[in-house]
Amino acid sequence: MENFIVSARKYRPSTFDSVVGQKAITNTLKNAIRNHHLAQAYLFTGPRGVGKTTSARIFAKTINCMNIDLENNPDMIEPCNVCESCRSFSENASFNIMELDAASNNSVDDIRRLVDQVRIPPQVGKFKVYIIDEVHMLSQAAFNAFLKTLEEPPAYVKFILATTEKHKIIPTILSRCQVYDFKRISISDIASYLAYVAEKENVVTEEAALHLIAQKADGAMRDALSIFDQLVSFSSGHVSYQSVVENLHVLDHDYFFQITDQFYNKNITSVLLILNEIFENGFDGQHFIIGLGEHLRNLLISSDPQTISLMETSAAIRDRYLENARKFSSAFLLKALDLNTQSDIHYKTSNNKRLLIEIALMQMVAMANGTFESIEKEEIPAMPIKKKNVQEIAEQAPIEKIVAPPTYQGEETRDEKQMEPKTELEDKVAEPVPIVHSQPIRVQKIPKGLGLGISLKTGDDTTDELGNPDAYMLGKENIADEYSQEDVDQVFDNFLENIKTQPSLYATLKSNRATVKDGFVIELQVYNEAQKMALNEVLFDLVKQLRIRLNNYKLKSEIRIIENSNTTKYMSPSDKYNAMESKNPNLKKLSNNLSLELDF
Repeated sequence: MENFIVSARKYRPSTFDSVVGQKAITNTLKNAIRNHHLAQAYLFTGPRGVGKTTSARIFAKTINCMNIDLENNPDMIEPCNVCESCRSFSENASFNIMELDAASNNSVDDIRRLVDQVRIPPQVGKFKVYIIDEVHMLSQAAFNAFLKTLEEPPAYVKFILATTEKHKIIPTILSRCQVYDFKRISISDIASYLAYVAEKENVVTEEAALHLIAQKADGAMRDALSIFDQLVSFSSGHVSYQSVVENLHVLDHDYFFQITDQFYNKNITSVLLILNEIFENGFDGQHFIIGLGEHLRNLLISSDPQTISLMETSAAIRDRYLENARKFSSAFLLKALDLNTQSDIHYKTSNNKRLLIEIALMQMVAMANGTFESIEKEEIPAMPIKKKNVQEIAEQAPIEKIVAPPTYQGEETRDEKQMEPKTELEDKVAEPVPIVHSQPIRVQKIPKGLGLGISLKTGDDTTDELGNPDAYMLGKENIADEYSQEDVDQVFDNFLENIKTQPSLYATLKSNRATVKDGFVIELQVYNEAQKMALNEVLFDLVKQLRIRLNNYKLKSEIRIIENSNTTKYMSPSDKYNAMESKNPNLKKLSNNLSLELDF
């Protein structure tokens, strides 16, 4: 039986031009060789299977190739694979290019042996190249032992370090190397290279199958070639899309197209049955959420010709996306993506994971049906008012013109504070207009002295919400029942309970009660301008409650700043002692007899 060589080794690139997906790095290395700008140390870093070690081997092989003529042929910078140096490397018999696996040779002694070998110059070729793979596995002591040699090696020595975990390498090593970051290989590049390998191996493939393999490889060419070998064995030389789906256990695009078709048909039952089939086939719920999110994203970018290039799928599947994208609006797809993202976020913490997904799918169907938004808002429609009912309502509840509450001397109403000069046109438009309500306004008259325990925000204040804070005054401007200081105190106590969240104002007003003066005036006293400003913020509510509870709508308020004569004067320690001494002369005698020194 002939020995089988896996595709990852058999089709490993041997020239810079054959390296897939790393054009920028290979061009830089070729230019460095052409211009004789070779550094003493290189660090190749990036994900697995993207060509780090392969590029290191090609670079080492090229700089030692004996047939490269930079003077006569500067554009031909590739190993010839014919000269003694190239052949010995290809046969694993080169003494100039050595590979070291740092995962198994990571001690200080291993590095010391390497340093000893560095002293021996190359026998064939120009350079002695050391390729150290998985260099992040070296111990801290090994890194430190390697520092001096890495910084100042002999002119004929080059180091190429390769790693997948750059963050584990100490900064002193990084600063001594030229760092090259290898990127993940794109899906289209992997699919093209797989098609090349399939042609060489006489394997029949489908384009969609190769794209699916490339997606599963997640940017790693080695993984893609390993999966390809596995599928060739599974399908006996015919790699179809269906065979890839079965073997790799991936969610087929058909499932998601079926689900979005049922969104369009507004069929919740079919959506739930498709989801049940997916679960019965052994797929994980979060796997489904991720796949649905990618599917919705592809539909969204398919709706604009400029973003079609962002899709990494085969041409046949891309055409299918273009056809299906016409069925849905961008607004629906964005809302569906948002719902899907929320399901992904809450999936791990949900106690009923399947129900979470089902609810999200049902909401998407409802959105496609145009009912989800109305269910979410659920606004009560306004009842239309017929013209014949307006007259009947007006007869039951006569409407009075809206007039501003009376303004007393020294008081500035809230509307006046915000009022701006009106133009002549606005004066004409701003004439009082009667407001007709769908139901008669019922203003409950509160007897004097009752309901004093109700908070400032009562159920009777709903007219405030109509946009006129002085609406409670309508038709009552001339009502002025008698009241006493006792009645005022009851309302004021209730007011104080509601401003306990303002300790400073509460303490001031509690010690300075609201007092009754002549001419329907309630006087409030504060100690300074700051307290006056704080009181002004709640004054409207206080006056409103006084008017309603005392049934006197001619009431107004005055704020007066008083000097606080009871304020305790601050006394220093010496002042306190002198005051005590003046009251008790024996205190001075005691201090003198005991020779006390007072330190103030």
